[in-house]
Amino acid sequence: MNTIVYPNESYRIIGAILEVHNRLGIGLMEKVYQEALEKEFIFQKIPYEREKKYELYYRGVKMDAYYISDFVCYDKIIVEIKAVSEILDVHRAQLRNYLSLAKCKLGILANFNELFMNPQRIINSGV
Repeated sequence: MNTIVYPNESYRIIGAILEVHNRLGIGLMEKVYQEALEKEFIFQKIPYEREKKYELYYRGVKMDAYYISDFVCYDKIIVEIKAVSEILDVHRAQLRNYLSLAKCKLGILANFNELFMNPQRIINSGV
């Protein structure tokens, strides 16, 4: 059985992403899209946390370094945005790491520099 994880929530998030993309177009800096997406989440009443930090451990010892995800929506979906020429495997790996650290099942990866945006859903099968 092929079930979509969090269909209602992810539909709303992707809708907000597409709205920002339609209004701003391509070619801006990632921070611009991040701020606009935050405003769109507020406008659409999508619960979120921006730039959430995740602690890192090495051999059980907390490190000074940490990861920061762009958004966590509904306390369970990580949203990572990019403004790059193309999404690479390293971008997907970054989101998978966030999903593992946060113990979240779903991540959404969106590249605002695509003419025809296609946000990618990344599933954490380890949860």
